[in-house]
Amino acid sequence: MKNNASLLFTEEHEWVRVEGNHAIIGITDHAQRELGDVVFVELEPIGDTLQQNGIFGSVEAVKAVADLFMPVSGTIVEHNGELEDDPSLVNTDPFGKGWLIRVELDDLGQTESLMSADEYAAKVG
Repeated sequence: MKNNASLLFTEEHEWVRVEGNHAIIGITDHAQRELGDVVFVELEPIGDTLQQNGIFGSVEAVKAVADLFMPVSGTIVEHNGELEDDPSLVNTDPFGKGWLIRVELDDLGQTESLMSADEYAAKVG
């Protein structure tokens, strides 16, 4: 996914793409570069309901292990199953095939607290 203008971003380097009452969540290109080669992704189970800023899993990379924070409250309805066999998708296509989870949103209004693509780009340089 080359055009990230429609995505929303967190201070912790997660991105969100809203699709109706669902949100697809992943980590940013900046985050994956900082982590290095991703070797394992661990996610909370499908069906879990998590609050905004709660931890929904972790990414294990060569350089570090990082917690993943929920940008919005919601119920996990899908994992990116391709990551089980190829966690490096987080590195090679973080805004596309490297997405992490899909959630059913509890409150679409929470997206208003997230950064636009321009705001995020200004933050990370």
